[in-house]
Amino acid sequence: MTSLPLHRTVSLCAVLGLCALLAVPGALPGLGGEGRFTLAVFVLATYAWITTRVDDTYIALGAGLALTATGVISSETLFGTLGDETVWLLICAFVLAATVTRTGLAGRAAVFLVGGARTVRQLAHLTTAGLVVTAFAVPATSGRAALALPVFLALASALGGRTRLVVMLALLFPTVILLSAVATLIGAGAHLITVGVLAEQTGEQLTFVTWLVLGMPLAVVSSHLAAEAVLLTTTRRADREGPVLITAERIQEYSDTPVRGRLTASESRCLLLLGTVVLLWCSEPLHGVSPAVVALIGAVVACSPALGTVGLKDGLRTVPWSLLLFMAATMALGVALADSGAARWLVGRLPGGASVPPWAFLTGVVVVSTAAHLVLQSRSARSSVLVPLVVAAAVGAGVNPVSAALASTAAAGFCHTLPASAKPVALFADLPGTPTYAPRDLLRLSALLAPLTAALVLLFALFVWPRLGVPVHLETQP
Repeated sequence: MTSLPLHRTVSLCAVLGLCALLAVPGALPGLGGEGRFTLAVFVLATYAWITTRVDDTYIALGAGLALTATGVISSETLFGTLGDETVWLLICAFVLAATVTRTGLAGRAAVFLVGGARTVRQLAHLTTAGLVVTAFAVPATSGRAALALPVFLALASALGGRTRLVVMLALLFPTVILLSAVATLIGAGAHLITVGVLAEQTGEQLTFVTWLVLGMPLAVVSSHLAAEAVLLTTTRRADREGPVLITAERIQEYSDTPVRGRLTASESRCLLLLGTVVLLWCSEPLHGVSPAVVALIGAVVACSPALGTVGLKDGLRTVPWSLLLFMAATMALGVALADSGAARWLVGRLPGGASVPPWAFLTGVVVVSTAAHLVLQSRSARSSVLVPLVVAAAVGAGVNPVSAALASTAAAGFCHTLPASAKPVALFADLPGTPTYAPRDLLRLSALLAPLTAALVLLFALFVWPRLGVPVHLETQP
């Protein structure tokens, strides 16, 4: 029988001891039976997410089932989260993304963007701009990374023996994909968890347009700052001074569809459909149609026999059903934390309470959320753990919970320290036959980018978002 390492043994004993304390009635004044049980389930789920290799979704479903079986939440609450319109939005967005991948528009976009680059800095920032735009077409960071990989391989081939530049691009692609996800509501599953928690705990509904207005500026600024950070940490001045020339022929070698010439009929239909869907998403205040309904209409058209470019079965195969179940279960866990009083009791034990200045509260939220990837590798799991507590604590501290939840979610998007910290980072870290980055390159970038990203999120939360309709103080919320 394999024995646990000492630190694992100590942490397990501490968790079990805490659960035993929670099982004793009256041991924690002010916390009722349902609250104590919910907190115990929350602690055990968080411990399992951090220390075990058990699938995150399996753990979340187990937690949700335990809360339902004991009556803390109803079965309607557990199963109803799977029917939430944000879940349907993500399902349909993945079907739409399948049509983009099938038609090969990514290769044409690469030629259009980076074909005009003549310097290394231009190449880095044009690539960054292109990757930011993909947040509207492909949901989830792993899907965007898979779509961008052939483009990277084509660029690496075109750069020939300039190894440092290839390493720079290998690090730039996942970095921008992760930081630019905050641009849209469908950029990451963690965003939908945040929206769900806010709706359940505060009644505040964040629409696609609201998230776009708040997240897009942060995504653009942070992505281009990250591009400069990547250039600084991976290249030398001599590397950046040489000219670059990316030809369409090089990109064509890694594309199964034409990257130049007239658009095919399927490409034209896909481009028109995608543009229409994004336009309808962005104009929701004018027509009032839910983004999930718009996405469903787009998915139906994309899979239609006459106009579609992908079959319905093929499109549905691209949907990350495990992620959707994880989201549903963790939303139910957030409901239990709020309804049982566990979240309110827990944040009431934090030092300071309402006496903490809003800037200090948000600073703590951003710092903890930025560092959370070191213990919780799943971005969705980080939001599932942090956002319910952040929202409850924000109300107690007199801080707008929307501002606090957005700051936490945006800061949690930083996960560049280790190859295992995020799927896009791991994908670009191991490419046979192509130079890529080493762990020391990630650490060097992380040392610069972590404080830069945290400071930028805090700057937006304190000065930019209030001018866009999300004030810092709770009492000024309209």
